[in-house]
Amino acid sequence: MGLFLEKTIPSGLSVAETISSIKAQGGLVCIPHPFDTIRKSALRTHIIEEIADQIDIIETLNSRVMLPKNSAKAREFATKHGIAKSAGSDAHTLGELGNAYVEMPEFNGRDDFLQALEKGKICGHMTNPFIHFASMWTKLRHRWLR
Repeated sequence: MGLFLEKTIPSGLSVAETISSIKAQGGLVCIPHPFDTIRKSALRTHIIEEIADQIDIIETLNSRVMLPKNSAKAREFATKHGIAKSAGSDAHTLGELGNAYVEMPEFNGRDDFLQALEKGKICGHMTNPFIHFASMWTKLRHRWLR
């Protein structure tokens, strides 16, 4: 995931090409729910290890990650590699908004954002696992209505 981008990055690029495109725009590379063993990340563990030096931010709390060990692994990885930590609700329903977030100082621009994020406090809680049924139902309903 790229932050602070000016232009859309086309889909279908390799990991290396995507990172290069993000960095070329002065953007930040952020990896959402990196080690989720139930909802697979777009990047496998070995790839995340290979690109560790190019990652600016890693999500260490995603409220939809059902196993606490997966979030713990993300925190350990971020600490080991000196990567800024973030959080996200990954909300698919209104009731999930704000389940995970970072309380951080105000910022102005990319570099200031990273500094503020590093000073931030990860907050939130896990979403009830049954919410995944609501997401599945919504996907099925949309496919059926097409």
